[in-house]
Order: sequence, then C-alpha cells, then structure tokens
Amino acid sequence: MTRPPAPPVIRLARFDVIDAARGVALAAMAAYHATWDLGALRLTPENYALTPLGRLAAHGIAGGFLILVGIGLVLMNGTGIAVRPFTLRLARIAGAALLVTGATLVTDPSSYIFFGILHCIAVASVLALPFLRRLPVWAVVVAALAVLAAPHLVAADWLDAPFLAFLGLGRGTPQTNDYVPLFPWFGLVLAGIALARSGWAAFARSRLGVWRATGRLGRGLTFAGRHSLAIYLVHQPVLMALLTGLVTLTGPHPQAGVAEFRAVFVRNCLATGGESRACAMAAACVSDAFRREGLWAEKPRSFSPEERLRAQGLSQGCYEAAEGTAPVP
Repeated sequence: MTRPPAPPVIRLARFDVIDAARGVALAAMAAYHATWDLGALRLTPENYALTPLGRLAAHGIAGGFLILVGIGLVLMNGTGIAVRPFTLRLARIAGAALLVTGATLVTDPSSYIFFGILHCIAVASVLALPFLRRLPVWAVVVAALAVLAAPHLVAADWLDAPFLAFLGLGRGTPQTNDYVPLFPWFGLVLAGIALARSGWAAFARSRLGVWRATGRLGRGLTFAGRHSLAIYLVHQPVLMALLTGLVTLTGPHPQAGVAEFRAVFVRNCLATGGESRACAMAAACVSDAFRREGLWAEKPRSFSPEERLRAQGLSQGCYEAAEGTAPVP
C-alpha cells in the first residue's frame, strides 16, 4: 500500500495591521539609531541612546520586533511547515546577519556584532519550528516563560566563554554594538507564536484584522513592514553618511562629552576617598579648566608629560577649591 500524500500546507492570511506594526517598529528603530549616531558623532551633548531611558527604548523596540517574528512565523507556515518559503526567508536573514558581522568586523573590530538581532532571529526561527504546530499552546507559553526567566536563574562564569556568549547566560556582557542573545530574547519569539496560535482566528474577524491600509501613512508603514530586512540593512549606513556630512559642516556640539567626563571624574574621585559634594564641584571645575587651558579633546587622547602635569595640577587645585582650602585654578 502506498502512503497517502501529505496534505498541502495552507498559509494563513496576511494582515495589513501586522505589516504596519512592523513598519512602526522600523521607524522606532531608525529613530533610536539616529539618536545613537548623533551621540557617537558628538552632535549632541551626550549619547542619549546609552542613557537608562535610551536602553529601555532599545529593549522595547527589539522586543516588539521579536514578538512580531513569532507571529509572522505562525502566519507564514499556517497548518504545517512551508518548507520553501521558510528556507528562503531563513537564508536571507542568515546571509544578512553574516553581512552585518563582516561589515562591523572591518569598521569596528573592537565592538563588532557577532550576535545581534538578525542572528537571533535566524537561530530563533529554527528553534521555533517544533512550537509552531507539534506542541500545544500551553507548552509554548511555559517554554516562553522559562526562556525569559533563564538569565535570572542560570548564571555562571564559564558561560561567558566567547563561543557561548550567544546564549546570554554568562555573568558579563560582551563588548559589541548589538547584542541580542537567545536568552531571554527567544522567549519573546515564543510569546509571539503563542499569541498568534491562540488568537489569530478571532483576530482575523476583528476590526484590526480586517483593516486595510489606504492613506499614505498606512500604505507607507505596510510597505516598510513587508520589506523590513532591506530597510534594516540600508537605513544605518544612510543615517551615518548624512550625519557625518552634517558634523563636518557644524562641528561637534560644544558640550559634547562634558557629562561623561564629569561622571568619570566623580567616580574616580570617590574611589580615591574624595567627598561626594566636593568631587561633583571639582568635576565641573576641571572640565571648564581643561577647556580654558587647551587640554580638552573631543575624543580621548594621550597627554604629553607636560600636559599630564598641568592636568594633575588643575585637578588638584579644583578639588582643593571645592573643599574650600584653595582658590579656583
């Protein structure tokens, strides 16, 4: 007897609102990267992308993307595994991830991207296959919660080894410009899968499900959402080129690096036994004195022996003045 042919895979409907949501996430990502570029090029007083609020925004944007990845996997594969579309999609994402690694290895080898969001999406897409149909939804939810909780429950120094850093279960954070390890981020892909599997039928009948992009904004967002990989790869080089051109015309912001310098000065001052109020006052005094004496640099540089002595004298004089024992240098 011959085995009956496998039933064809029926892919689920594509929702304009999902594409538009992906477009919104792309816009938010571009805004974050523009903020990062402005800080890196010293066009703003500090790099606001690296502040606590900036890091929170980055996590929120990445999390939104990964939830949408999980939803998209369910919609793309439908009643089974759409092998050809899945394989082509995986090849595009994996190829783009390798391109990002190669490009950053050349342009910034000290902080090159070895496991950023594209790498995470590629690996997570493969790991997600059993969760698309074979396992019940409750098991997907349990797995999502376990992956999200893992970094808080499992942490060991040996997991900081370079070849295991992609897991995200070590105690440290590697030096890289984009780090989206499997734990906890794969948990958000699983959350998206659970959400889509449990709610897509009801969602398809809802107002959001039947919404169709008509205006310029809606059509633009859905277009961007349907071409998210290409936009992801292109937007950052374009932003950096434009802003680099801008900084050559305007020069850096006059207060660029001041807040960072003062924070480092205070930290070092406190570490050597300084009093907190005096350290803060001295930090402001030193940054002003360095500018006045020509010792300030937009980027870190090595002092000559004479400059080092002058800088030490200014620092000591500022601290003594802050304590009220000497005039301001």
